[in-house]
Amino acid sequence: MTRILILSWEYPPLIEGGLARHVRKLSEALVERDVEVHVLTRGGEESPAEERNGGVFIHRILEPKRPTDLGEFVAWVERMNSDMLAAGVELGDRYSFDLVHGHDWLVANACDHLANRFDAPLVTTIHATEYGRHQGWVDKHPQSYIHGVERWITNRSQRVIACSHYMREQIVDIFGVEEERVSVIPNGIDPGDLPAQEPAELAKLRAEFAGPDQKLVLLIGRLVYEKGFQLALEAMPRVIEEAPGTRFLVAGSGTHEAELHRQAEELGLMEHGTFLGWIGDDVLHSLYRIADLTVVPSIYEPFGLVALEAMASGCPCIVADTGGLREVVPHEEAGLRFRAHDPDALAEVAVRVLSDDELGRRLVAEAYEHVRRFDWGDVAEQTAAVYADLVGATLDPA
Repeated sequence: MTRILILSWEYPPLIEGGLARHVRKLSEALVERDVEVHVLTRGGEESPAEERNGGVFIHRILEPKRPTDLGEFVAWVERMNSDMLAAGVELGDRYSFDLVHGHDWLVANACDHLANRFDAPLVTTIHATEYGRHQGWVDKHPQSYIHGVERWITNRSQRVIACSHYMREQIVDIFGVEEERVSVIPNGIDPGDLPAQEPAELAKLRAEFAGPDQKLVLLIGRLVYEKGFQLALEAMPRVIEEAPGTRFLVAGSGTHEAELHRQAEELGLMEHGTFLGWIGDDVLHSLYRIADLTVVPSIYEPFGLVALEAMASGCPCIVADTGGLREVVPHEEAGLRFRAHDPDALAEVAVRVLSDDELGRRLVAEAYEHVRRFDWGDVAEQTAAVYADLVGATLDPA
């Protein structure tokens, strides 16, 4: 049996974003494929230092609360890596690891040192790049530092995993990694993680944000500039004018939140919608089921998990024609795409869906079949094949 060590700065119940869920689902699916998985991550004071959950051996280090200032955050990440390295060395004295797998720049230093210590191959999954998040503006600290770490770790790794062909092109072009060392393995989704509430509960929840005869547009995710929510708000006055009674709901938090509030007020939109702030997974997943349309207006999007969640929840979805969204949402099939950076194009497509219930039903039906392509079992199978190629082992199929 192959034994691997995965490093991630987040893992449930400590959740900062989508990475925690990704690593958990991947790890558990790998266990089902006869891979012994150890995850080294952070934990809160209430979390056990070690446990086995879902077949995964979880080892947690206790770190101080992360700072919000990005410059301080970089120093905090360096300390976290030192603590992870110390914990990883101790684990290496107890277990013989065949491979180290790190997720993003946040654990790069610890991963590199541990892979060298164990004389094991290093795999790095790059979920997003600093270059992409900042549209190429990475000449000043701390963006330059993060960009440098990403370039360094991708070139140090024996194999890099990207979540889309778009991301592979970025990694090859920006970091100078040989194309044959970058494997494309999409993110997965488990519809079972998106349980439907009772109809009465959903109706009650929807009534908080829209009336029976009104349409509800959902904007959901991290409220940061690259997610493009400012473009969706700019489009909303036209959407409301051409599809009267439309309301919007912004769910999430982030560094751009205050600016989005100001923009909505300046556009006179506050009487037409709600900013919900940060919400837990249970409410988040219910929002897809009460909305008439989910809009993903990203400027930069390596993959597009929100679109996948919306489609899996039976909500029509429109997305910007950019990045990984092109691969996740086939145009005129599972969803519709609009020109990126273009509020008028967004409004036109949104009105088209809101005004045509039959179109919405067709998109939902086709999306139901489409999301089956993103099964965690398939993701784990492809990941295990990368491991097998590197360690020279043959992994038994599930």
